[in-house]
Amino acid sequence: MAWFGPKQSIQQLVQDHYEALYRFAYRLCGSGPEAEDLTQETFCQAHRRLAQLRDAARAKAWLFSILRNAYLHKLRSAKRLLSLPPEALAEVPERLPDPLPEIDPAQLQKALGELPEEFRTPLLLFYFEDFSYRDIALQLSVPLGTVMSRLARAKAHLRSRLLAAGDASGSRPEVRLVSMEREGA
Repeated sequence: MAWFGPKQSIQQLVQDHYEALYRFAYRLCGSGPEAEDLTQETFCQAHRRLAQLRDAARAKAWLFSILRNAYLHKLRSAKRLLSLPPEALAEVPERLPDPLPEIDPAQLQKALGELPEEFRTPLLLFYFEDFSYRDIALQLSVPLGTVMSRLARAKAHLRSRLLAAGDASGSRPEVRLVSMEREGA
């Protein structure tokens, strides 16, 4: 490791990656306090396992893996793992409305919360944390094609939920994930 000792290295990891981990945790949980707890738990586990980090350049992926595993453990222990069959997710519509209006962050978070974890995680890693398809495949231990398929289904689900929410409120929300601004939460 390029750092000088365990105390300095964990401090450097927190300094370098806290915001990105918190954003990911918030998108997974949908709650600020839960995201803070999950992020703190991630750094506690990282501190205990610091010797496992062989390549400092892979620290971000390593921390995201720890966070995801902690989140899944939390879900399993609470026995509230949401399970939807892939058929329940919407198909991609033929053409998006033009122009696309703004999206309500609360509607987005609600729609993200409705996604099963297997679809939510790749979507969050790709669109909100700039992970590549390959990095996501490695992170989730699935083939590259599975990542692409899950991303397509997740986007279709979000699109259908957000368009339905926009129709109910009288406006149509933004559904292009690639152009959404990255938020601190």
